[in-house]
Amino acid sequence: MWIGWIEFDLLLGDVHSLKEKRGILRPIIAELSRRTEAAASEVGEHDLHRRAVIGVAVVGSGASHVRDVLDRAERVMADRPEITLLSARRGLHSSED
Repeated sequence: MWIGWIEFDLLLGDVHSLKEKRGILRPIIAELSRRTEAAASEVGEHDLHRRAVIGVAVVGSGASHVRDVLDRAERVMADRPEITLLSARRGLHSSED
């Protein structure tokens, strides 16, 4: 079993409240979940209205499949014009590690 994760550090555009932040993040997280079939959630910077951290996690039987899903998630994030992708950190672990 392979477990992969990717964490995106984001800078949001012209956002002035946490309500506006949720309005931007909710469709991004839904798209990540739909297009990658992986778990996606806001995982950090909850109290800052112009910053966000989104995490995506996937479990699979092969490392190549897990890498493909993480690559797809990164492409989804890079294609979003309303955010600036500051960094993406990822990890891949085997259940035998």
